[in-house]
Amino acid sequence: MTIDQIAIFCIIIFTFSLFIWGKFRYDIISIISLSTLFITDLFLGGEKSNLILNSSNLFIGFGHPAVITVALVLIISQALRNSGVVDFISRKISILSHNQLTHIASLSGVATICSAIMNNVGALALMLPVALKTATKQNRSPSIILMPLAFASILGGMITMIGTPPNIIIAAFRKTYQTNLKIEAMQNSDSQAAQYFNEQNINIENFIPSSFGMLDFSPVGLLIAFFGVIFITFIGWRLIPKTSHKKPNSGSNFSIDDYVTEIRIPENCKLINMKIKNIEKYTENRLEIFGYIDKNEKFSILQNNTSIKAGDRFLVKADPVDLKLMMDEYSIRLTKKMRQRIDKLKDENTIFKEVVVTPDSPLLNRTRQYLRRKTSNSLVLMAVARQDKPIHKRLDKIVFSIGDVLLLQGNSDNLKDSIHSLQLLPLEQRDIEIGLFSKVALSLLIFFSSIILSIVGIIPTTLSFIIAILLYIFTGILPVRQLYDKIDWPIIVLLGSMIPVSNALETTGTSQLLANNMVTMTQSLPHWLILALIMVITMCLSDVINNAATALIMAPIASGIAISLGVNIDPFLMAVAVGASCAFLTPIGHQCNALILGPGGYKFSDYWKMGLPLEILIVIIGTPLILYFWPL
Repeated sequence: MTIDQIAIFCIIIFTFSLFIWGKFRYDIISIISLSTLFITDLFLGGEKSNLILNSSNLFIGFGHPAVITVALVLIISQALRNSGVVDFISRKISILSHNQLTHIASLSGVATICSAIMNNVGALALMLPVALKTATKQNRSPSIILMPLAFASILGGMITMIGTPPNIIIAAFRKTYQTNLKIEAMQNSDSQAAQYFNEQNINIENFIPSSFGMLDFSPVGLLIAFFGVIFITFIGWRLIPKTSHKKPNSGSNFSIDDYVTEIRIPENCKLINMKIKNIEKYTENRLEIFGYIDKNEKFSILQNNTSIKAGDRFLVKADPVDLKLMMDEYSIRLTKKMRQRIDKLKDENTIFKEVVVTPDSPLLNRTRQYLRRKTSNSLVLMAVARQDKPIHKRLDKIVFSIGDVLLLQGNSDNLKDSIHSLQLLPLEQRDIEIGLFSKVALSLLIFFSSIILSIVGIIPTTLSFIIAILLYIFTGILPVRQLYDKIDWPIIVLLGSMIPVSNALETTGTSQLLANNMVTMTQSLPHWLILALIMVITMCLSDVINNAATALIMAPIASGIAISLGVNIDPFLMAVAVGASCAFLTPIGHQCNALILGPGGYKFSDYWKMGLPLEILIVIIGTPLILYFWPL
């Protein structure tokens, strides 16, 4: 081993040790690793060292196509979220939640599909509220639902290139590695690279390096995801210890479903001619109409046999998230005065916020008029929820009490200042967009158009996604203020910092050295078993360190093994992609696992009981699938 190889080997071990220790977040560890690489390169002589070929390119990883693509996918995920795509899907599957098996299957299936077209962490974040709400409605423990949902999100990410960062990394790595192989083969006809091209019957001069395409991961990923979801639905959830089952409805301290707000019935409303008494059943208990607003703006109690007519205005109770769905589903609208006020105050920084009236708030025992005066008419009171007793008044007549939950709309800066000055307690952010209309069809048209442009090779994936994001901004689906909100910056820092470390494995020849040694140790084993071992090793690493970091480290090693064996590198890269995505044993291996730890009430040791059988199943199924679709 050369001094450079010893140095990078020590840096990798040091980095892995920090990941496993878990004292620092993974982006901090990656910066430490990059800094150590630079300092070591200087110590070894700078230009004489192969750790960093050009010190001016130290941060070139942040401009790498894989890093840019990961950021763009996260932005697109936010746009799809805004458009109501998942709201639409969840509305369609709500009827399947009555039976436990169909409940798990429907949620897992939707999460799998969503993860294929957007980042899998984003897909889980979208489905998590749906899962919790349906579990509460069916009086079912969220522990039974959430782990299958998280695992399904991870499985769905394997289906396309954009589903998960490891796939994006592997796709970009393939082109880089093939380019380096071609250069080496043309410079030295006796090199391993030249022998590889000869054994693969590839004409070096005509060979054009390429990355994996958008759907190249689909044949293997789709079948693994399908069998994985089948396992999760019928067997997996049964392996979660009953002692870890969280009691139904224990996930929140109180309910805020009973908001009071005002609506009107337009000409095309589907509730026209229905009796008031039938509305709750028709809307599956999501909407309760309890008061009528006449032409003189007076409130009156309704009779159950009253029929709904076009132009009617009512006081209703509903959860704001449900109300947004029902506005689309039944063509309900807010009252014209509220609509006009929303439009008047709305700009690109308009947001919704749920706040609680505290004992020290000046709003206590006051009305909406005082709220408007104190906020200089900069906010809209959309609705009010009260826990201890029902509200039977119009919004302007309600006297605020301790514990009232107010749904406010306004400029983000004004809201923040008002919440502070009025001593209100903000609740955890929910996806509340009552005043907006869904744009499901338009958002999907833009998304799939960008995918098609990428698949047929008209424009690169990164550029097609940038165009899609611009269209989302121009159509109002993605407000500019949200443009960078959902980018997972620690992941971006991790990728940008670790790419030079991964490159050092190649430039120093360390990846090929490790590959040759592994081939020597496994020379009596068949190629399919070596492929399976690479997948298992990658899985193990992914369970204890970040999956993107695992892919960056294992990709050059796996490719080196393929070169040493004289076989196609593609199946080995696919094995790394699958293995890096399979972090099912711990809550720290994947963000999806971490997201459900609290809401599901799980212990650290609960994950492997369901995850280990699933990983074994994936190795058994995945190995022959990879070899079938990507022959050696």
